[in-house]
Amino acid sequence: MNCQEIKRLAEENFDFAVQTRRRFHAHPELSNQEHETTQYIIDQLEQLGIPYIRPAETGVIAVIRGKQPGKVLGIRADIDALPIQERNDVPYRSQNDGVMHACGHDAHAAELLATAKILWELRSQFRGTVKLIFQPAEEYFPSGALAMMAGGDLDDCGAIIGTHILTNLPVGKICVEAGGKMAASASVNIRVKGKGGHGGMPYQAVDAIVAAAAIIMNLQPLVSRELNFNDPAVVTIGILEAGTGKNIIAEEAYMTGTLRYFNNDLIGQLETSIRRIAENTAAAYRAQAEVEIVPGLPAVVNDAELSRMSEAVAAELFGADALIRTERNAGCDDFAYYAQKAPILYAQIGAGNPEKIPLYPHHNPRFDLDEDCMKQAAEYFTGFALTFLNS
Repeated sequence: MNCQEIKRLAEENFDFAVQTRRRFHAHPELSNQEHETTQYIIDQLEQLGIPYIRPAETGVIAVIRGKQPGKVLGIRADIDALPIQERNDVPYRSQNDGVMHACGHDAHAAELLATAKILWELRSQFRGTVKLIFQPAEEYFPSGALAMMAGGDLDDCGAIIGTHILTNLPVGKICVEAGGKMAASASVNIRVKGKGGHGGMPYQAVDAIVAAAAIIMNLQPLVSRELNFNDPAVVTIGILEAGTGKNIIAEEAYMTGTLRYFNNDLIGQLETSIRRIAENTAAAYRAQAEVEIVPGLPAVVNDAELSRMSEAVAAELFGADALIRTERNAGCDDFAYYAQKAPILYAQIGAGNPEKIPLYPHHNPRFDLDEDCMKQAAEYFTGFALTFLNS
């Protein structure tokens, strides 16, 4: 790996990345509606002569082959935006009312296009193949990752890597540590059935609201008293609906919430415990509980060997001081699905710089980022590709 050459090429393509990111930012598209974004990516690939595959209506996989056959590496970027009205006053602000790139996917797509240009120029310096995955619908369920995988176009990948820029990390820092980085999710839906009656004569009824409230309270010790503290989880009931009048005992109550956890095998224990707690608590109040657990996304778990390789690449490119450890994130990312095809590595790259850009959290209408993060991402992608494919 020639670090100086990688840095030179990343610098040469940085203006392209910035202009591309700002174009994407000004023209955001919601999940599975990324038609203009996909067409722009295809136009850029065709100008370079890079072949590509269309596994879904939106989204594209660019294919760059090296000097001779060898391993296959996938590199993924998500390209969809969010249903948010932008409140930034910048020249590249969203022109699509109620739609905004408020999570950095515009940067992800732009840095991967810049990486495509770099790897295309360096294709005589590596063996094997790089597949650049411009994926739709990360913010939507069911996942765009599943659509990109469905046709078997990624079955030959020996590894798949991706990044997410984070504005709560300083620009220039990178985290590629092994283990769980993003949470798995599931939805929990509980319907409590009692017996309706007059509010002044509750002894004639079975109050579904009282039973539902008890279930909510009894679910909270599940995490602290039933789970190993090495396997953290969150149980949140976000909605409780019940009742039709102030003097009417509610016959039914409905609650729904979310589960978050990092050990993909934990869902079985969570479901068993939630059913036991809900059903037995309801019975204690003479009511009945029906429990439905709907699996969501699996956890993003970084492969240990890819993490070691990434740390070596990042240290050589950016210096050992650039490597940091981060807390596990209870958000979810459908990048986790790619682990069904190959070992995965999800790098987190700092994009925060309050001296240049006011800091706002992801999914905020004033979200923005330090675009220098795209240069680091392109360098990391390129360095890892050369190292992995030539190893």
